[in-house]
Amino acid sequence: MRDAVIVEAVRTPVGKGKPNGALAHVHPVELLAHTLRTLVERSGVDPELIDDVIGGTVDQVGEQAMNTTRYAALSAGLPESVPATTVDRQCGSSQQAVHFAAQGVISGAYDIAVACGVESMSRVPMWSNVPEGKDPFGPGIAARYPEGLVPQGISAELIAAKWSIGRGQMDAFAVSSHRKAAAAWDAGLFDAEVAPLEGVTRDECVRPDTSTEVLAGLRPAYHDPVFAERFPQIEWNVTAGNASPVNDGASAVLVMAGETAAKLGLRPLARLHSFAVTGSDPLLMLTGVVPATEKVLRRAGIPLGDIDLFEVNEAFSSVVLAWQQETGADLAKVNVHGGAIALGHPLGASGTRLTTTLVHAMRERGARYALQTMCEAGGLANAMILERV
Repeated sequence: MRDAVIVEAVRTPVGKGKPNGALAHVHPVELLAHTLRTLVERSGVDPELIDDVIGGTVDQVGEQAMNTTRYAALSAGLPESVPATTVDRQCGSSQQAVHFAAQGVISGAYDIAVACGVESMSRVPMWSNVPEGKDPFGPGIAARYPEGLVPQGISAELIAAKWSIGRGQMDAFAVSSHRKAAAAWDAGLFDAEVAPLEGVTRDECVRPDTSTEVLAGLRPAYHDPVFAERFPQIEWNVTAGNASPVNDGASAVLVMAGETAAKLGLRPLARLHSFAVTGSDPLLMLTGVVPATEKVLRRAGIPLGDIDLFEVNEAFSSVVLAWQQETGADLAKVNVHGGAIALGHPLGASGTRLTTTLVHAMRERGARYALQTMCEAGGLANAMILERV
């Protein structure tokens, strides 16, 4: 059976997803086009050889409608003959794009594919694709869950309550994310992965000087008297400081068969070893990373202790801390260059942003195995294992 390897991985700096954000003036198609153009330039691959471009975008409306990935590929200068598609598995959309690209290569359907993603949350705010007064779930979901589903922030609070994760733990984890990200920037560890754009060279949300004392002063972000009555166990400890911000950004990885890389004289960053995707309780919503991790380890036949690095998307501190309690993973190996709380979470771009950071961290640290997993709205999660080659 053929293998699939990553030979190049790039991302934009991540900007604040607000009108005054550093990348708010950049159209999402151009954000993604920048990473695709850079990916081709840095790899030296003839773009005529690319069999498909698979991109993740969550809010596919307005400036992110009409198959954003296709127009980004054209804007990047890729030949018109190179196809592209846009997928949505919520926050894991571009990680799913990696899975699809690798599975296509392994099956023989592709020789070379690009997995990528973009989200401009300043220009296309979250939930823009659900017009006011419209129900995206339908009567069947209302019948199956008669008490109603909840927003992600409430799910994060329910997770904190179920796993007895206190405010101090969540804030300390958030501070650690910022400090690791700042240290990585200062050490030049992001230089190989970041493609500066229009004068923006660094991630905009990293706060190296934050502290648990500063974060302790923030108010709960999701307090709601209706949910407080329904869920009396919630202590209302999730804040803007221990959750990911809203952001703008794009990222892309170049996937090909190992034999193709050898033929082209390219040195792989990592081999895509194993994949898993799973569903979980849509009320808790964000806990799928636990069974997804177990599933991908089982498929790979690799024990948790053999994983050298983890990337677990920091949608909320409580998600990663609950995952750690359930898996027993060493937090010192998790998000070693900081996570989404510090670096940002441009929804559709985050999957390949994590992959980009992970493959470069693997090379920098000499890691043999690495695992990436992401929680996703609706009770979903992706997981994959990468191997050094």
